Amino acid sequence: MYSAPAPLVDRFGRVHTDLRVSLTDRCNLRCTYCMPAEGLNWLPKAEVLTDDEIVRLARIGVRRLGIASLRLTGGEPLLRRGLPALVARLTALGVELSLTTNGIGLARTAVALKEAGLNRVNVSLDTLRPERYVEITRRDRIKDVFEGLAAARAAGLAPVKINAVPVRGVNDDEILDLVDFAAEHGYRMRFIESMPLDAQGAWDRTKMITADELLAILATRWDLLPVERDGADGDGSARRGTPPAEEWRIAGTDTVVGVIASVTRPFCGGCDRVRLTADGQLRNCLFATEESDLRALLRGGADDDAIERAWRNTIARKGPGHDINSADFRQPDRPMSAIGG
Repeated sequence: MYSAPAPLVDRFGRVHTDLRVSLTDRCNLRCTYCMPAEGLNWLPKAEVLTDDEIVRLARIGVRRLGIASLRLTGGEPLLRRGLPALVARLTALGVELSLTTNGIGLARTAVALKEAGLNRVNVSLDTLRPERYVEITRRDRIKDVFEGLAAARAAGLAPVKINAVPVRGVNDDEILDLVDFAAEHGYRMRFIESMPLDAQGAWDRTKMITADELLAILATRWDLLPVERDGADGDGSARRGTPPAEEWRIAGTDTVVGVIASVTRPFCGGCDRVRLTADGQLRNCLFATEESDLRALLRGGADDDAIERAWRNTIARKGPGHDINSADFRQPDRPMSAIGG
């Protein structure tokens, strides 16, 4: 008889059910807040997990550790060859499967991804203005993003969420316009506070638009009604995860706006996420300064029991929070593009 796996619990009682899997560290944009114009030194192909390795680790996570949702990330995950086939294999594990993308390749892949079993997508878009898009990303591809968003919606990858990082003096004058755009086209808008995860180490707190500032800007036009967040305590033995986005509905409409305030309103106490990098390193926090090498175990012939133990030991070492607001905070060596959202 099948028995449910023992939950993946840390020493603070948090249950981890959400696995973020980076498929590649490569990206076809060069966003100014993420990496230098010349890009980064990409991982050699031999160091990147194969499809079989990803599926095996995901299977261990689902069947032995209680992972219930998978998010495919990058770099830019649509750059991975044969992605629909990988999606189909992961879908067969019976979990919710989503993908975060810059949207550039979505127009040509949305239908195939949906048919393979992908549930929904998050698309990064920080501006609606073509000339500003070029300034931010150093690429002239906004038309492809608009087409990708429309294709995702038509394919039924719903809800299609747009993620924007507002930066003072860069795109903070478009916050209302982005909400209008999302509402008009049936997308869901989310704003994310900028975080110290750029490759250059040039993050500037003074340029971050905080959650309070965002809400004040939104309130100049609309009445906002808070949406109750899902995620509650279980039977008292462990705390279930809390969604990272706080959401508000615009009064009199069905439009919902989300804010992910990782810096000013950290949600570490309800974190249920664990991350696997493209080269097979397990991270128990987005800002972790230590990793566990699951790839070495895989390629060294370790059995599933050994990999499960390594996974549980990694989560057992997870700290209470990311300490961004502490003098002791140290930015991780890997930038966001090499970690995976």
